[in-house]
Amino acid sequence: MSSLFGSRLYVRIWLAVVAAVTVLTLVTGWLWQQALDEDRAEREARVTRTIIVRDGAREIVGQAPARAVSIPGEGWEFEVVMKDGQTLYVLLPRPPRPSGGNNPGRRAPEWFQTPTGFAWLLGLVAFAVALGAYPIVRRLTKRLEALQKGVERWGDGDLSTRLPMQGQDEVAFLAARFNAAAERVQTLLQSHKALLANASHELRSPLARIRMGLELLDKDNARAPQRAEIARSIEELDQLIDEILLASRLDLIDARDASALGPTEEVDLVGLAAEECARTGADLEIAAGATPVLVHGQARLLRRVLRNLLENARRYGDVGASADSQVRLSIFAPTSAPGQGAPRVTLWVEDRGPGVPADQRARIFEPFYRLPGASEREGGVGLGLSLVKTIIERHGGRVRCEDRPGGGARFVVDLPV
Repeated sequence: MSSLFGSRLYVRIWLAVVAAVTVLTLVTGWLWQQALDEDRAEREARVTRTIIVRDGAREIVGQAPARAVSIPGEGWEFEVVMKDGQTLYVLLPRPPRPSGGNNPGRRAPEWFQTPTGFAWLLGLVAFAVALGAYPIVRRLTKRLEALQKGVERWGDGDLSTRLPMQGQDEVAFLAARFNAAAERVQTLLQSHKALLANASHELRSPLARIRMGLELLDKDNARAPQRAEIARSIEELDQLIDEILLASRLDLIDARDASALGPTEEVDLVGLAAEECARTGADLEIAAGATPVLVHGQARLLRRVLRNLLENARRYGDVGASADSQVRLSIFAPTSAPGQGAPRVTLWVEDRGPGVPADQRARIFEPFYRLPGASEREGGVGLGLSLVKTIIERHGGRVRCEDRPGGGARFVVDLPV
């Protein structure tokens, strides 16, 4: 609770105001109390004196040092011992208070002159200051909280977020500048993605003509290596265009609008895995109780996830021709951890390649990022794993890379079922 209160801006400002006023009140009260103590000491010094009682002949019949005792509502009373041993009590009544509202000679109430009364007065003053400062500080910082929430939504990927502009102060100026910057960023990103998607789409036509011309070339065996190289390049360009188009669509569509990518359905993840493993020649391992595994989403996108992971494992994990270079896809039975809601299924895609360094495991999911030293002959442009991460997150899942025991890399995917 203390960390929650300490993290709130309005609470910190309010506590700062209350602390400053409380310190000022305490200092003022301490000075006031000192003045009251000095005044009381002076009055007591004047009251403590020698009382002399005379008779009608002006002769002293009683004399004794006496200390006045204050009687509430009556005045000051003195005790005097006479020469004959008799004790007399002399009362000096208080002067009557003048009528009227203002009395410059009026002293503080008796209860106020006590330490307890003075402490209660300070507490009431501090409570009144805190009660009055809270709504003022809260009103000021509410607008800052609105700015914070808007910036958080924009940072989470909702580029259409705009902040409310109220007033003419610095907060309103900050909101206006943020809205202008967000508008420019959103416009630039949309223009860039649209241009990339259109350019990728237009590239398909010349690629189709090149492929057709390659098929019409003579079948001279001497030129077979050149034809194979051209065919590989065409296939790589076609794959790149396909991935760019899909990435552009995923970026342009709001992540919260799942239906924009097409109709969703119950997809059998085991069936998809079996098909893709048969196509790539990977081993498939299904744990007991993992059949079937139904995932709600788009079958085309989930198939792309499995295909990209298996192709990536085959491309970078097939180092040498040893038996230990196999690619394996494992599916485990759905489990439900406390507090996670729906059960989740876990998939592993493993290879026996060189693995991924620990400091690169997060960056390999960035668009167009390739590991240092990766050869162009291995293929790939750095979009496959980025698409995997985007698609998995659109389906409410997570993906990460870790070491495989014995060497190699392991990509771990978990999805709600």
